[in-house]
Amino acid sequence: MWERFGLSVMQRMDPERAHALAITALKTGLLPLGGPVTSPRLATTLAGLALPNPVGLAAGFDKNAEAVPALSRAGFGFLEVGAATPHAQPGNEKPRLFRLSEDAAAINRFGFNNEGMEAICGRLAEAPRQVPVGLNLGANKDSADRAGDFARVLAHCGPHLDFATVNVSSPNTERLRDLQGRAALEGLLSGVMQANADLVRPLPVFLKIAPDLSDDELAEIAEVALAQRLAGIIATNTTLSRDGLTGPHRGETGGLSGQPLFEKSTRVLARLYQLTDGRLPLIGVGGVGSVDQAWDKLRAGASAVQLYTALVYGGLSLASRIAEGLDEKLKKAGASSVTEVTGTGVDAWI
Repeated sequence: MWERFGLSVMQRMDPERAHALAITALKTGLLPLGGPVTSPRLATTLAGLALPNPVGLAAGFDKNAEAVPALSRAGFGFLEVGAATPHAQPGNEKPRLFRLSEDAAAINRFGFNNEGMEAICGRLAEAPRQVPVGLNLGANKDSADRAGDFARVLAHCGPHLDFATVNVSSPNTERLRDLQGRAALEGLLSGVMQANADLVRPLPVFLKIAPDLSDDELAEIAEVALAQRLAGIIATNTTLSRDGLTGPHRGETGGLSGQPLFEKSTRVLARLYQLTDGRLPLIGVGGVGSVDQAWDKLRAGASAVQLYTALVYGGLSLASRIAEGLDEKLKKAGASSVTEVTGTGVDAWI
């Protein structure tokens, strides 16, 4: 009841202000959060990470790692914070976040606004956590060496992380997506993986890709990911497509997330599973707002899923509800683990 009331109030506010209020509420530590949802069926291993359940928080919600202790008790099986860049940057001019309530979606053009790796790393070093926590690595907009920025952030923050994600798929930093091409991506990942190898405790490193890629581009990314021995791929980030939108903000520039992204991102996920022969763990993100959609992502090839925009419309308890629903679905399917379901429905999306 209180969550529904809070959502109704916040959805009348400017969306970026409402988001800041949500982070502040979590930081107080007063919200009744029960901890990670788990069961023998839900508990799974992802790239060596022991997850209580396969439902994660996507990057972007807690950009500056301010609410990690609370979020780790909010039902999620893992968290991803950031993106973090070497130096603090304000991001793009406001307004830069738009609700599309009619489409259960959002458009953002934040531009990697964050307090920089020093501040974020300091919080991660001190934050108690009940689930694995990773950092989305970014590059500064004015950097002369964007590829090197990713390695710098990892080298600095790595000792306080459980995993890291290379984000070359945000549409809101000019020419960042160009780093998804084979030559640029190979060079970037070589530097990141060397920085990872230099850590006392090397981490699983994931790559987050865009949904707006051709089949040939996906094939190249799959080849590079396997050759570089990445821990997995996160599919996908936001889209530039505006197909089928009805809301008044549909013409805003930026990345579209939420329900309209579900089909596109799931097709990319299934294609990657096919291209990698299921050898590379995949995290499905994009439009996950229900138990059935999380289930579809798993069957399309995901070993775990992430959500963010759906929390705007469904509340923070959505993570627990989806995890509990997946447990029930696994039980009804006679499956003893998530891995028994992963990839069983790929053909429906190809």
